[in-house]
Amino acid sequence: MSTFKAHKRIGENIRKFRKKRGMTQEMLAEKADLHPVYISQVERADRAITIDALLRITKALGIRLRDVVDNL
Repeated sequence: MSTFKAHKRIGENIRKFRKKRGMTQEMLAEKADLHPVYISQVERADRAITIDALLRITKALGIRLRDVVDNL
């Protein structure tokens, strides 16, 4: 799998879990202590996510890291 496809899949998974929990990008950003624009960029695969941000997001969503990266 290409790097872009991996970033795209991670972004899609984050969006899926965020919506499943009824959260906006702003709500997730606040809970994860990240900027809402960063969340948007990650979900669209316009920006590569850092490990730190990924851990913050999974914690804010109440999911495991592997829930986001398992299908890469």
